[in-house]
Amino acid sequence: MVDLVIETATAACSVALLRGDAIIAARHEIVGRGHAERLVPMIAEVMAEANVDRADAILVDCGPGSFTGIRVGLAAARGLGFAWNAPVRGFSSLALLAVVSDDQNVTVAITGGHGELFVQRFASAPLAPISELVSLRPDAAAASTPDERILGSGAEALVAARGWGIADPIFPCAADVARLPPALHALPPTPLYGRPPDAKVPA
Repeated sequence: MVDLVIETATAACSVALLRGDAIIAARHEIVGRGHAERLVPMIAEVMAEANVDRADAILVDCGPGSFTGIRVGLAAARGLGFAWNAPVRGFSSLALLAVVSDDQNVTVAITGGHGELFVQRFASAPLAPISELVSLRPDAAAASTPDERILGSGAEALVAARGWGIADPIFPCAADVARLPPALHALPPTPLYGRPPDAKVPA
């Protein structure tokens, strides 16, 4: 059984092929807004490297993060799932970041829209969320995050607003899905935007 993992919710674009917990091929690049151009060639590269022509299941980052990046990843995952008759499951970008931490509790913060941060706290061993996903201004997030270590693209802004702590501004990596508990990569493949859309329905 080979799983294809797609991660496009942030400035990073990464894909991985997993056989169980083993990583058989992976790519990870910081592309900014270039997901639409880079994702499909990247998938082709890892499949050629692993000498496989299809995956048995597809796992895709549902967000939160970049609205465009999330949609690009989900569209690719759904299209390939249809072509290969393979199930498509989702995971959260915040959980994918939290899984790399060895701290007992950790806060993940990634850059959102309108100067806000997507923020969520996690416990480890086993990895599990211990707060709801929220979108907050850095000063508001600072008041609700007691953990010393902050992970993600919004880490430096949060630590600066709080005035203390350790910022680790990493990006999610598809290959780290191999470390997620099964319950955290079984979400429905629908967008997890983390905040209401900017467009309003006319009254």
